[in-house]
Amino acid sequence: MKTTLILLSSLCFFSVIHTFESPQKTDREILTYLKEVEWPKAYREQDVQLLDRILAEEFQMISYDGTWSTKAQELADIQKSKPTYDSFRFEIKRLEIFENQTAVIAGEGHIYASDKSGKKTYTTYQSSNILIKRRGLWKAINSHVSGVKREH
Repeated sequence: MKTTLILLSSLCFFSVIHTFESPQKTDREILTYLKEVEWPKAYREQDVQLLDRILAEEFQMISYDGTWSTKAQELADIQKSKPTYDSFRFEIKRLEIFENQTAVIAGEGHIYASDKSGKKTYTTYQSSNILIKRRGLWKAINSHVSGVKREH
C-alpha cells in the first residue's frame, strides 16, 4: 500500500511538472514567427537590437532597384528612417528547411500606406530570404526584393 501511494504521488508530481513545461517549438514555427512577426517589428519599431539578432554578420540584401546593402547598412538605415506605412503584412509562400541547417523563406509583402496627399496606396513586393542555423539560432544571410507593384 505504501509503495503504491509513493508511486502514485510520484506519477502525479511528474505529471504536474510536465504540464507546466512549454512545448518545444519546431524550426518551422520559429522561422514563421521570425519572418511574419519579428522582422517586420524590427523595421516598424526601428529596433536595431532585434534586427541585429535576426541578421548574420555576413548578411547582404539586394533591394527592388538592384542596390546591394550589408548588415551594417541595414542597421544604420532603420535607425534613421522611420517607416511611413500604415500597416504591413508578409505572406509566406515558400518555407523550406534543408538538412544542412539552411532555410529558404519566400513570399509577398503587403504594404498599406497614405501618400503625401492623404491618398491610400497599396504596394506588394516579392521577397526571398536565406537563413542558416548557428548555435541553435536562425540568422538571415541573404534577402532579395523584387516585383514591386503599387496601386492607388
